[in-house]
Amino acid sequence: MNPAPVFRFAPSPSGLLHLGHAYSALSCHRAAREAGGRFLLRIEDIDHTRCRPEFERQILDDLAWLGLSWEQPVRRQSEHMADYEQALRRLRKMELIFPCPASRRQIAERAARAGAEARDPDGGLIYPPRSSPGDPDPWPLPITPGEAVSWRLDMGRAAALAQQMTGAEWWFDEQGKGPAGEHGRQLLDPLVWGDVVLARRDIGTSYHLSVVVDDALQGVSHVTRGQDLFAATHIHRLLQILLELPRPVYHHHALVRDEDGRRLSKTDRDTSLKSLREQGMTPAEIAALCGIDNHYDNL
Repeated sequence: MNPAPVFRFAPSPSGLLHLGHAYSALSCHRAAREAGGRFLLRIEDIDHTRCRPEFERQILDDLAWLGLSWEQPVRRQSEHMADYEQALRRLRKMELIFPCPASRRQIAERAARAGAEARDPDGGLIYPPRSSPGDPDPWPLPITPGEAVSWRLDMGRAAALAQQMTGAEWWFDEQGKGPAGEHGRQLLDPLVWGDVVLARRDIGTSYHLSVVVDDALQGVSHVTRGQDLFAATHIHRLLQILLELPRPVYHHHALVRDEDGRRLSKTDRDTSLKSLREQGMTPAEIAALCGIDNHYDNL
């Protein structure tokens, strides 16, 4: 008998949940119910500079108010830093990551001098990948003993090794739609990200590394999330290959936007669930706004 599929909703307590989060959570919860699967809640609180206990408390309250239920205990990333360090050690042993002391300002200055204005899918400057695997860092900076550094993935070397490890398995399965309508089997193209940071100097890990490790340790089989994270899936699948972790099925959905077509933000307090609740809206009305009118049928 195949194990029950595992779905998860994984918010970051760096602000209040808004309608976009409600859509993602409700969609994921309904998918788990329809598939006879499990629904997990994970709190992604590695960024101690932005995450706040009061936001986590509000997240839990808002989700319970929406009628969602989840398994206990809730996994909080801040309590599992050793798991991410173990993954980093493995990548370090494979000689796939390197220390980088450069700040964003220094990278921008060097990129300007070199005329290197290439951007990653999120719009950030690409840290220049090597011309070929094994080449030295083209923008090296001296590292002072004891200095805090970021750890970057040597993307050229990592991609070459991962392709050797997988052969024809160089893809991920998209059951939703990417920003350009992508659906079905998607060939990987992680090189567009350059040498991404896998461990920030101030945190010791990153979203990319932590989410991949968490999904594997929690047995997540289905990842439901917004289209803004579609491109990041190329990094996540690459890390799954390198760390020999299972490949989930991905379902990316359209983002909820305001009347001007802008994606909702945690700073838009007028669209937060807390604000809408205070205005007297009901969970059913929130679900209807999200286009999930029948969520409360048979709950």
